[in-house]
Amino acid sequence: MDTPLNTVAVIGLGTMGTGIAEVLARAGREVIGIDISEEAAAKAVAAIESSTAREVRRERLTEGERRDVLARVRTFTDLRAAADADLVIEVAPESYEIKQQIVRELDGVVRPETIIATGTNALSVTRLAAESQRPERVLGLHFFNPAPAMKLVEVVSSVLTAPAAVASVTDLAYALGKEPVAVGDRPGFVADGLLFGYLNQAAAMYEAKYASREDIDAAMKLGCGLPMGPLALLDLIGVDTARTVLDAMYAESQDRLHAPAPILKQLSEAGLTGRKSGRGFYSYEEPGSSVVVLDGLTPLEGGQGHDGRTVRSVGVAGSGTMASGIAEVFAKGGYAVVLAARSEEKAEKAKARIGKSLSRSVEKGRMTPEAAAATLERITPAGTYDAFADVDLALEAVAEDLEIKQQLFAVFDKVCKPGAILATTTSSLPVVACARATSRPGDVIGMHFFNPAPAMKLVEVVRTVLTADDVHATVREVCATIKKHPVDCGDRAGFIVNALLFPYLNNAIKMVQEHYATLDDIDAAMKLGGGYPMGPFELLDVVGLDVSLAIEKVLHREFRDPGLAPAPLLEHLVAAGCLGRKTGRGFREYARR
Repeated sequence: MDTPLNTVAVIGLGTMGTGIAEVLARAGREVIGIDISEEAAAKAVAAIESSTAREVRRERLTEGERRDVLARVRTFTDLRAAADADLVIEVAPESYEIKQQIVRELDGVVRPETIIATGTNALSVTRLAAESQRPERVLGLHFFNPAPAMKLVEVVSSVLTAPAAVASVTDLAYALGKEPVAVGDRPGFVADGLLFGYLNQAAAMYEAKYASREDIDAAMKLGCGLPMGPLALLDLIGVDTARTVLDAMYAESQDRLHAPAPILKQLSEAGLTGRKSGRGFYSYEEPGSSVVVLDGLTPLEGGQGHDGRTVRSVGVAGSGTMASGIAEVFAKGGYAVVLAARSEEKAEKAKARIGKSLSRSVEKGRMTPEAAAATLERITPAGTYDAFADVDLALEAVAEDLEIKQQLFAVFDKVCKPGAILATTTSSLPVVACARATSRPGDVIGMHFFNPAPAMKLVEVVRTVLTADDVHATVREVCATIKKHPVDCGDRAGFIVNALLFPYLNNAIKMVQEHYATLDDIDAAMKLGGGYPMGPFELLDVVGLDVSLAIEKVLHREFRDPGLAPAPLLEHLVAAGCLGRKTGRGFREYARR
């Protein structure tokens, strides 16, 4: 098994197989492409010709190099063509029956030392290996789509796999310019194991009509920095593929979070499988197109159709980072801002913090000195909430404690003029509980800004069952004025972003807790395979493990789902005072400043 893997057979020349064949040929390997369909084989060659021609135009390949790449790819329709391969990679359809038949037939074709790799992302590698007479040379090699662009490759060992086979394939992955991550054999492995649970929750959220498809996708892109929203990603992957992966995950975990949302079955069985069919969660210009077109579910331009209230002045309660960030945002938007805290001194300090932030913007060329001075001039610090007497919108950004917030809303109720909108920036508490602390619950709404408020575009606009239509319309208009993107959601734990983000983070912790994969491998898998700006453990340490645990507990209490119970490892770290970067130690250790 230490033979260099110079000749590689790729079985199944769909999108993924074709991409893998191109990667191998460009890295100097001889490629034997095999597909039972002559048409698929011809399409694969045409796709590689087209892709390499594009690379020549971009000056990433010379014409001579392109000719060499194309000469290294030969296609066949007979499995016996794999006889000379050092490695066989099968990327046939996700079906045990099909893949098992391939593994059995390969026993009679390839040399005893040839490694057989399955490209499955949902099926058991161990179960497939058991079909072979030499299971020690069978493993998983999971590339990500599009294979030429995506760096991650998961190298999957079963209990039967020989370490030498793993070493050979890992060396090959490095030679291909990929980042291999070693994982054990369970459905979804690392990246898909975390990704598909999150996608499933998004589908369930949409199915429950909690938020629109556009708002769910915008929330995760703008709130988490993801390259695609979950529903658009399901359409790209294929709704039927996602359902297959989730079925396999649920069969093993019995975790309700992995039980495929019924809408995935409904769309699959109706043939609405996403981009490849031209319609899934969204509608596309034609099958295979990435261009989304308007359909019956597309929101109408102009929004809700309700007239809003006039907002000229805004009161922001609080003196922390979030409060000063929100005050800066409103002042930049042209509003007169009263920044009130429990003392004049705290309010002045918060304003000084805004001044420093504006100075940094001037230094970076994002603002003129005159605009920065005018912005700061619009902010009036106050040591009492009585200063909110004339504001049109009063917004609190104090500690995430329901009792404190309710006391503050009772103060707003007494101090603010009739018709003023009262808003909370809570990320996890019930907005209606704040509303009930007032005599005017129809005027109360949630405006969940993301940190840092001046940079983050998203605002979750949270309606309670009591919020007036004109209050909701006003807040959406205000968001447009301050150049934020509002997404509508109902008043339930986690709203959109945290309800989808924190179960994913919790599942990552469980993977480490169960010794399935390392922190570094999981972080690498999600950045390289999922396009996430940060791995889950990097993010947890930034957010704070105590904050993360509090949100997990709120979600678990609200939805009563055992799968949402906080991972014991998270609870142990918080109990030990390891809260992340702010304490110098969380999942990782950090240098003290």
